[in-house]
Amino acid sequence: MPEETIFTKIINGDIPSKKVFEDDQCICIHDVSPQAPVHLLMIPRKPIPRLVDASPEDKALLGHLMIKIGEVARDLGIGDAFRVIMNNGANAGQTVFHLHFHIVAGANFDEHKMV
Repeated sequence: MPEETIFTKIINGDIPSKKVFEDDQCICIHDVSPQAPVHLLMIPRKPIPRLVDASPEDKALLGHLMIKIGEVARDLGIGDAFRVIMNNGANAGQTVFHLHFHIVAGANFDEHKMV
């Protein structure tokens, strides 16, 4: 069993958060240290440490997360311009080892194009 992370504590209600969305598979919260005017975190309830630790049984969960990211973006009015970021591993900038997606919007990303 993976070590309990801050996200597990948030999911369990031990640490308060500003929730945007939640269901039986995931939770979406505002990042406490935003890097853009809109900065959310989409977190699965299942504690998968990194994307490379996901297994074929996680296929439906990963698809669910992508669909929910799109729905949350539309609901917040950022559906036309947002970025989804996931860091995998410490050398890629991951600091919490519980899979999560950053949803960022409200900034001009033109100068930081990733092709």
